[in-house]
Amino acid sequence: MTQTPSSGSPKNLFSRPSYKESVRIGDILRKETVGGMVLIAGAILALIWANTPMRESYFALRDFHFGPTLLGVDLNLSIGHWAADALLAVFFFLTGLELKKEFVIGDLRNAKTAAVPVAAAFGGVLVPALIFVAIAAGSGGGTELLRGWAIPTATDIAFAVAVLAVIGSALPASLRIFLLTLAVVDDLIAIVIIAFVFTDDLKLAYLGLALIPIILFTVLARYLGKFFAKRAWAAWMILLPLGIITWIFVFGSGIHATIAGVVLGFCVPVKRTDGREGLGLSELFEHRFRPLSSGFCIPIFAFFAAGVTVISPDSGGGGLLTDPVFWGIVVGLVLGKPIGIMGFTWLLTKFTKASLDKDAKWGDLFGVTLLAGIGFTVSLLVSELSFGLESAHYEHAKVAILAGSFIAAILGALWLIPRNRGYKIIAARETRDDNQDGIPDVYQPGDKD
Repeated sequence: MTQTPSSGSPKNLFSRPSYKESVRIGDILRKETVGGMVLIAGAILALIWANTPMRESYFALRDFHFGPTLLGVDLNLSIGHWAADALLAVFFFLTGLELKKEFVIGDLRNAKTAAVPVAAAFGGVLVPALIFVAIAAGSGGGTELLRGWAIPTATDIAFAVAVLAVIGSALPASLRIFLLTLAVVDDLIAIVIIAFVFTDDLKLAYLGLALIPIILFTVLARYLGKFFAKRAWAAWMILLPLGIITWIFVFGSGIHATIAGVVLGFCVPVKRTDGREGLGLSELFEHRFRPLSSGFCIPIFAFFAAGVTVISPDSGGGGLLTDPVFWGIVVGLVLGKPIGIMGFTWLLTKFTKASLDKDAKWGDLFGVTLLAGIGFTVSLLVSELSFGLESAHYEHAKVAILAGSFIAAILGALWLIPRNRGYKIIAARETRDDNQDGIPDVYQPGDKD
């Protein structure tokens, strides 16, 4: 098929970004890989502890309550609740920073470029949700089961990138960038769902009070960026208290407190405010706080969220396997995610002038969509919001998230490992230098391009 060099020429999907964007995303991927490994370790430790004779001590620790009443808000929460609401706020703060950077200086600032991951992420949310609803509604379990429709819609970027790093070191870089960008948009959709779907009793007074520290935070971050950049202690002594006050008021408003982190992340300037070239406070904060999030906050949340007893005489295994919630989540993650992402991406190539990047193949993309079925951090959070800690459906949902994520990781590995091996062979051929002249044989003079 002929191509015209005009503006109507085909546009590559998931193509390589600019050099600066590649460096920035590569740095994020390396940090997410380490965080994913620690996350996996925390989840495994929780599963082991919750399935030993000492399981009661795990649940006693998770359900231990403490906390004061501050600014009129009761903060007497369990440790598990603190992990989900407070520690994850740090993770969502970084998510807010990343989202804003993507829309200000990243590839998502261009509407045509943004349309690709947005469409793919939307398909990866819509299809799993529809699968869950179909299974739950078909069981005749009533509206209570339908509350879990959003659980299989999330992709855990740290977990998925960690798996991809282990099994796909030679895969095209565009696939890793696509997975990260997809997860960023996926996080944005999850934030909207958490903010608007799981807010039952909105207290506008607390929401109005939250605007005061948010405005102060925004003004200080914008006009004192150089001050906070040079003095690391200043952010902890000045901005952190404002963040905590914002978190308290948002918690009291009835909106899930992690949304406070997202809002504050959007308040940090991406570009320098003094007119000079270079990135602003957002990049610096990301470097400072990502190790805290990846190395502590998310693993601790995973440790207290993933613990579920599956090996016990009275664990209710029969109830688990007959619960539509379990099958809706597993099928949604394992099948819904790849079908949704692949389907919507194919529609883009079918009905627009877009095409896959020359370095990527549809088979490679399919393997990445399988890994997108790893829904862990946000899925565990949404399951708690959907059913509550005391519900049997919540326990079944946790097992389903773990099972679905594990199956997705295994299927993705089985699919991508052979393809990764093939890319290694190609790379070895391209770098082969039999005559040891420092020039790869494929580039010897006289060879045709």
